[in-house]
Amino acid sequence: QVQLVESGGGLVQPGGSLTLSCAASGRTASSYTMGWFRQTPGKEREFVAAIRWPDSYTVRADSVKGRFTVSRDKAKSTAYLQMNSLESDDTAVYFCAATARRLIVSAMSSNVMYDSWGQGTQVTVSS
Repeated sequence: QVQLVESGGGLVQPGGSLTLSCAASGRTASSYTMGWFRQTPGKEREFVAAIRWPDSYTVRADSVKGRFTVSRDKAKSTAYLQMNSLESDDTAVYFCAATARRLIVSAMSSNVMYDSWGQGTQVTVSS
């Protein structure tokens, strides 16, 4: 099992930026997919972005394209979610997730494909 620890959430004004980190520890693998999801009260968990390796292929939800970027640091076993031009609708608890598989593109946005989840970090966009 892989343990995931998120960090970087907080309060930011509309139009501002935040970077979330997700550090993985424990069992590692040469192929991996890490995803970011978010959830607000009363709503289902929503896909945000994902990255897989070793090819570093990324997928993003339409709602965040052009604003959010997902990346990874292989040496640190850490994935990042760079969030720019934040809007009030981006307010949510953000979760990172991981699976020791190189998921196909169509599966990268499905939360049921991930085996490990972080505890979540709150992102609040408000003036």
